[in-house]
Amino acid sequence: MILVLASGGTIAAYVWDYAGKMELMRLFRDAAVELNPDAARMDEGIRFPLCHPEALMALFAGAGLHGVEGTAIDVPTPFASFDDYWQPFLGGQGPAPAYAMSLDENTRTRIRNRIRELIAVQADGSISLTARAWAIRATVAK
Repeated sequence: MILVLASGGTIAAYVWDYAGKMELMRLFRDAAVELNPDAARMDEGIRFPLCHPEALMALFAGAGLHGVEGTAIDVPTPFASFDDYWQPFLGGQGPAPAYAMSLDENTRTRIRNRIRELIAVQADGSISLTARAWAIRATVAK
């Protein structure tokens, strides 16, 4: 991006906070690792080091960009019910759902039940989680 941006131009990006406040994924990963420590190798929070704000800011600064600024963007991720939360994990699309669908039914049910124990459910059955993204911007040197 630096090569094609004019001097003084702004570069911006964001990454999901898989290591922390991407709660819908964090709950799944934590339950999976609790039941099978080998599942840690699939954790996006470990596999994708740029999902940590310090690493993302260091990348931009290390590329020679100036005025590097980062901020958290928290997005409410409401679910009508636990089944509303769980259903996407059965689609097989993306790392966590692919992992879920690679498991036998018994193991998948154990993870589901563990998440159900961990997750805060409102009186009406709904679930309110947060998906955090780390946004960053900087300018190309003049």
